[in-house]
Amino acid sequence: MKVTILMATYNGERYLAEQIESIRKQSFRDWTLLIRDDGSTDQTRQIIADYEQLDARIRLITPNSFDNYGVIKSFFTLLKHEKADYYFFSDQDDVWLPDKLQIQLEAAQTYSKQTPLLIYTDLKVVDQELHVMHESMIRTQSDHANTSLRQELTENTVTGGTMMINHALAQLWTDTDDLLMHDWYLALLAAAFGHLIYLPQPTELYRQHADNVLGARTLRKRFNNWIRPHVLFDKYWSLIKASQKQAKKLLDFPLKQEDKAMVEGFVYIMEQPAFGRLKTLRDFGLGKNRFFHTLVFRTLILTKFAYRRHKSQ
Repeated sequence: MKVTILMATYNGERYLAEQIESIRKQSFRDWTLLIRDDGSTDQTRQIIADYEQLDARIRLITPNSFDNYGVIKSFFTLLKHEKADYYFFSDQDDVWLPDKLQIQLEAAQTYSKQTPLLIYTDLKVVDQELHVMHESMIRTQSDHANTSLRQELTENTVTGGTMMINHALAQLWTDTDDLLMHDWYLALLAAAFGHLIYLPQPTELYRQHADNVLGARTLRKRFNNWIRPHVLFDKYWSLIKASQKQAKKLLDFPLKQEDKAMVEGFVYIMEQPAFGRLKTLRDFGLGKNRFFHTLVFRTLILTKFAYRRHKSQ
């Protein structure tokens, strides 16, 4: 069984060594860590080079490239670099708990390797010094972990640093166009064509700091949105439109008939008259994981409030 851990780095010198050490301390030890650096200008590459000398399981791919791909294309490049049975995705600034690999690999053994599979877990939200802010990110944010295509179409609960996928799922990811995030897209593929599995135990410490690409929803972030409602509505519509473009990619695959109808209904819902939009929302139960967010989501779609300026974007 070949297990590969994929890590994308960019100016991560502050926390990178701590995360690599947490990987090296895993109870399951037969792994390879592939790292792609996205053009760092700090000491990130030197840290990686030092670990390459220390541990033969760690490798920097394309060491002479300083191209800035961004996080999605970086992970795609890593995933396609070499074949493995299972792939784990690692951020540069978190800390894995010691049994993370073992827990997810044991869970994977109950599923066929020929069927696309994504297993993800809960995580503890911590501050820069690893003091626990929330024991469960799922409970504090979504209050529900998605395992179905209907749930994942409109809201993602998969955090990339907690997920493991098998090779059957990796083969379905063929390009990076129109993706909101790689973890969300892989979750859609898994839910549509295989298994999207959630394990309720935390397997990593999810560090919150000023340089996070994407972080946990905090009270400050929520407050900043509510004091600027026009910004909030812009964010809602941008997210809806981007999630529709991402979901549209599923239509290039042979979906089950009922799933195809649901995906098409969501992708093209804004082209329908008001009654058609209501029927689509009701027939497929489209919404969010929390009542309030579902209310806002459905109200915006039904009324098209503040939608006009997004229509041509």
